[in-house]
Amino acid sequence: MIDWFAFVLVLVSALVGACVVVSAYSLGIRLLTISGRTPVVTPAEFTDAITIVTPAEIRKAEKQAAKAARKSPLTDGQKRLALVGAYASFALSAIAVLVGVYLIIGEHLFKIFS
Repeated sequence: MIDWFAFVLVLVSALVGACVVVSAYSLGIRLLTISGRTPVVTPAEFTDAITIVTPAEIRKAEKQAAKAARKSPLTDGQKRLALVGAYASFALSAIAVLVGVYLIIGEHLFKIFS
């Protein structure tokens, strides 16, 4: 016999957990950008890649990020608050992931070590 209520409960909690993690992380990236610390990630260069990014293109992207940071209309206090909010969003995302891992394996670990 299938416990459909438990099945639906797991489904809903998985969807809510995924939404919390993705929303918190994306909000953190947005706040990090608002604070003037745009994350510029240098793409990996693969030999069989369709597009290979040249060092000139990387410098251009970094220059555009620096220009966008200088044009920000926010005060230093607002940028600092956005940075704190970004770190809080990243922490919330990490906590949600850790809670999910605990819910999956937490009881089993307690059974093993006790």
